[in-house]
Amino acid sequence: MQVGIVGIGHVGLPTAAALAHLGHQVVAMDSDSEKIDALNHGSMPFFEEDMEALVAEGLNSSRLRFTTAVAAVADGAEVVFICVGTPPRASGEANLQAVEQAAEAVASVATGDLVLVGKSTVPAGTGDRLLRALEHYKLKVKLTVVSNPEFLREGKAVYDSLHPSRILVGSDSPDALEVMRRLYEPLLGEGGAEWIQTDIRTAELAKHASNAFLALKVSFANAMARVCELAGADVTLVADAMGADPRIGRSFLNAGLGYGGYCFPKDLSAFHRLAERLGYDFRLLEEIARINEEAVESVYKKIEDAMWNLEQKKIALLGLSFKPGTDDTRLSPSLALAERLMAGGAEVVGFDPQANENAQRDLPGLKVAESIEAALEGAHCLVIATDWPEFKDLNLREAAELMTFRAIVDARNLLDGDAASAAGFSYVPVGKPSIKARREGE
Repeated sequence: MQVGIVGIGHVGLPTAAALAHLGHQVVAMDSDSEKIDALNHGSMPFFEEDMEALVAEGLNSSRLRFTTAVAAVADGAEVVFICVGTPPRASGEANLQAVEQAAEAVASVATGDLVLVGKSTVPAGTGDRLLRALEHYKLKVKLTVVSNPEFLREGKAVYDSLHPSRILVGSDSPDALEVMRRLYEPLLGEGGAEWIQTDIRTAELAKHASNAFLALKVSFANAMARVCELAGADVTLVADAMGADPRIGRSFLNAGLGYGGYCFPKDLSAFHRLAERLGYDFRLLEEIARINEEAVESVYKKIEDAMWNLEQKKIALLGLSFKPGTDDTRLSPSLALAERLMAGGAEVVGFDPQANENAQRDLPGLKVAESIEAALEGAHCLVIATDWPEFKDLNLREAAELMTFRAIVDARNLLDGDAASAAGFSYVPVGKPSIKARREGE
């Protein structure tokens, strides 16, 4: 099939590359000419595991093209995906201006009937609004709007694009549903993905509901961490016991710094505003966000307690991206913690395997190191802020030799506390008892 993609970000790029891999002819468009030039030369605009290889495959096979011209996207296409951003307004509602503009641009240059797919996360009712907006144009072709929300995890977006757990498509048009089913046929059946079809509003709402519920699990784990700390219990073992129940599941029950990134915070806020506009006070969503903010403050206080005074103390912050596997630092809890520590008078030196450059862009006052060792040199406290695998294998005895003061605040419960103690560190985890440094001979 001939497929168009408008918007080449964390959703549009993996979608385009994956569809090309499945055998479709894909033209992906973005207004950023520098990004397009870089992509056409095989350079990625952001880090995502396996993305570079998948894009290279598409380019080499000529099934994937990048352009700045929307006409090239719509020309001959059966399906065009809208993958543009929906940033939050000051009110918390999603700003849908880019979605509207993208749909209008495609409609104005379409050369034949096509299915216009909303891939961006939008409030329920957006598809209906798009249809009404497009009715004002004297279109020579038929455009059918459907909702096909993405369920991609940053850091695993390529895998999730090629091995989705479910494909959700919302439309009242049997013809459009059939087009979408043909598009995704290689992923269905033996491909393992579950096909779910609904009306447009239900599909749009399901995406917001999914993100809100995952955020709820994260905040529940962090609230449990506070209770466990007061009770002298271990939140990891509590989560293991909970997760053994298949009705609950273990994923997203890890206590720590909380969720971050571009999607969860804005989608939770937009969902809350949507519920208010519809007449329902969904106060649980406010509490999810409050507990998430509390998680960063709780870790800050652990560091403050460990250091006594933050002034003239060097804090080595390992991990700056909002999660491992990505260089995305947007609304990263690691950077929120860094900013809080800097405001408290500490010198913060961060290191991340992929996100150093983005972290300095988002938090200009932050110092970054080129290696873990450089970050630890002379530090008073080591903080695990993002659970990159590289940090789990940290040589603790070598780290102890580099540091001025031996303290670890493990905000992701990544390290072995007993091993840290044996290496001479006082070890402060989240939601479980702290461990004192073990003395020589103990």
